[in-house]
Amino acid sequence: MQLDCKVASSTHSLPPVTGRLPLRFAQLLVGLFLYGIGIALIVRGEIGAAPWDVLTQGIAKHTGLSFGLITVLTSAVVLLVWIPLRQKPGIGTVLNALLVGPAADIGLALIPTGLDLWVRILLFVAGLLVLAVATGLYIGAHFGPGPRDGLMTGLNARTGWAIWKVRTGIELTVVTLGWILGGNVGLGTAAFAVLVGPLCQWAIPFFAIKPRATDAAAPVLDPAAG
Repeated sequence: MQLDCKVASSTHSLPPVTGRLPLRFAQLLVGLFLYGIGIALIVRGEIGAAPWDVLTQGIAKHTGLSFGLITVLTSAVVLLVWIPLRQKPGIGTVLNALLVGPAADIGLALIPTGLDLWVRILLFVAGLLVLAVATGLYIGAHFGPGPRDGLMTGLNARTGWAIWKVRTGIELTVVTLGWILGGNVGLGTAAFAVLVGPLCQWAIPFFAIKPRATDAAAPVLDPAAG
C-alpha cells in the first residue's frame, strides 16, 4: 500500500518526537502486525487486492513462495531503489520490510478461503479499516516511513513530480504487472484506491504520538553542524 498525496502531506506536518521510546516502539510493532493482518483480510476478501498485493499474488502464483516472503523480498528490492534516491531508512522502515510479510502470512493461515460473498465483503471492509488504523499507528510512532511510501516521496523529491502523479504511476505499474502475472484485480482494487487515502488521513493524526513539553522545549542538535 501507498499513501495518497493528502496522507503524505499530513505525515510531514506531524511534530517531531525524540523521546517516549518504549511507547513509540510498542506502537510501531502493533501497527506493523496489524498492517499484515489488514492485508490478509483484504486478500481473503477475494474481490480485488491493493496494487502491491496484486503484484505479490502474481509472483506467488509463479514461484510457489509464500505471500509474506514475497512481501519481504519486494520490500528489500524497493529499499535498494532508495539508494539512488538518497532516501534514509529509519528503524521503522526496516522493521516494516521484515515484519509485515510474516504477519500477513499468519493472517492468511488463519482466515479460510472460499467464503460466501457477503462474508468476503465484510473481510475486505474490515481489512481496509485495520490497514488505516495500522498505518496511523506505525507512522504515528515516528520511526520512518514504509519502503513503498519512501519510494513515492523519494521520487517526488528527485523528480519534482507531484506526489499524486508519482503514486499513480507506481501503482499503475505494479497493478499491471501483477494482473499480467495472475494477481486478483477487481472492484476491491478500485475501492481500495478510493477509500484508503481518506481513512489514513483520519488515522495518522489520531494515533500520532505527541511530543511532551520537555521534548518540544529541548534543542534539536544538528549532527552536521560544527
